[in-house]
Amino acid sequence: MDLEHEGASLETPQPRYQWYHKVFALLVAAIGFEVGLFLIIFPWMEPWSNNYFATLIPEWRRFWVSPYVRGAISGLGVVNVVVALSEVFRLRRFSVSG
Repeated sequence: MDLEHEGASLETPQPRYQWYHKVFALLVAAIGFEVGLFLIIFPWMEPWSNNYFATLIPEWRRFWVSPYVRGAISGLGVVNVVVALSEVFRLRRFSVSG
């Protein structure tokens, strides 16, 4: 006896989100956005050249202050901002659809 042939519907129930799910999603998006902005801006500031890793091994300094490395890290920041913004737009999943 097959339930699909008798017209019975086997739908999965929609998950019920609580307030803490919404707050957590908003916090993740906000922190991701802030980290992304930091990664975009900080490599191009003066303190970047004088950090711990640049002074750890003197040969690394040339690599560390390279515009290619700075651009790569800023690129990671852009990716972080895009993911954070997409998470904000995904907050619609918490809205009640009916």
